[in-house]
Amino acid sequence: MIWESLLSLKRFGDTNKRLRIEQDNLRLGFEVDYDRIVFSNAFRSLQDKTQVIPFSKTDFVHTRLTHSLEVSVVGRSLGRMAGHAILQKHPHLKQSLGYQSNDFGAITAAASLAHDIGNPPFGHSGEKAIGHFFSSGEGVKYKNKLTDREYQDLCDFEGNANGFKILTESHPGTQGGLRLSYATLGAFVKYPKASLPVKPTPHVADKKYGYFQSQKTFFKEVADELSLIDGEKTFRHPLTYLVEAADDICYTIIDFEDGINLGWISEEFALEYLINLVKDQIDSKKYAQLAYKPQRLSYLRALAINSMIKDAVDTFIDNEQSILLGTFSQSLLEKSRFKPQIEDIIKISVENVYQSKEVIQKEVMGHRAITTLLEYYCEAAVRSFNNKANVHDKLILSLVPEGISMAGETLYETLLNSSCFVASLSDGKALRMAKDIGG
Repeated sequence: MIWESLLSLKRFGDTNKRLRIEQDNLRLGFEVDYDRIVFSNAFRSLQDKTQVIPFSKTDFVHTRLTHSLEVSVVGRSLGRMAGHAILQKHPHLKQSLGYQSNDFGAITAAASLAHDIGNPPFGHSGEKAIGHFFSSGEGVKYKNKLTDREYQDLCDFEGNANGFKILTESHPGTQGGLRLSYATLGAFVKYPKASLPVKPTPHVADKKYGYFQSQKTFFKEVADELSLIDGEKTFRHPLTYLVEAADDICYTIIDFEDGINLGWISEEFALEYLINLVKDQIDSKKYAQLAYKPQRLSYLRALAINSMIKDAVDTFIDNEQSILLGTFSQSLLEKSRFKPQIEDIIKISVENVYQSKEVIQKEVMGHRAITTLLEYYCEAAVRSFNNKANVHDKLILSLVPEGISMAGETLYETLLNSSCFVASLSDGKALRMAKDIGG
């Protein structure tokens, strides 16, 4: 992989090459990517999607939207700092091609902003609910009518793949979806592979998959443009490591903070863990003046995030060559000098937040709601696809918002569209619709 290709400004439908040196610095293409994501319907729906704690009665608990905004801020810092170092190592990128450190920040910020845009209601439990419907529920009946890869897309429904679909899928009048730069799309794809074959390897890029079969052709076009393909192997875009780090930093610290603010993690216990992460940077005099818990948490959070950003950038630059060769197999935080402290914090969050009774109860409710919606919408959409829709099916499909197509050219596309429609719903909307439809 080479940076000249990895930083491509190309967009869907381009016939001429976009050169960085010819860009308007007041309206840079990578910054346009960020704006397009912010103004998209899919991004706005994240305001009512669970980060960890569903339907919290407090104002300070994070949603997917606030989490995504925070990840984008951290991602921008990671990108700018890494970009500055990369331009020093490869001065021709700036001198001959016109790239700036802010370009790296803009790409990483935009991809970070969109990183959860394809997540269904109730987060990862929502993914599992969709997958379970097809692997063990009513959706099993479609198995023999689909190819192995099509069926695996549904059985292992992946928010990352759905995100790529949302960002790139053409609709009447909007060819190429949001028409983001290929650099941003490349940085967005954490797992540059299809759902099959399943090849579990120690490489972090092989944990999940990143695109549905319906987006395979366009994904290959993006990967070719970015020089991510070498023979049969498709590599992860280097800036994806920074996007991943931004997400890891935020959920490690912020989910922990939410647990403290909810009272699920005692302040004294929690502060001890945060102090262990930043003990060399604390201004004791300043800290002693902070009279209230939110102030103390905010101070330690800022120090922790700053420390982890610097450490992640150092790891990225130290391993740049192996990242460009596609041989760097771990996330940046797995190589962090703070790894023991990070693991301690995550362990407490798992025990006190992720596995809390409130979270589990809402996940159960969400699983039931998603299953109900899939039962009705898949059945109605399939009968409509087969020209056998009854009155009830037509009523069900009439509830789908204008501009969202459930119909596909194939059974696979019809089932995928139905699943993606359910995945597009907010937590509250999914519960209300399931109650209204299923009784």
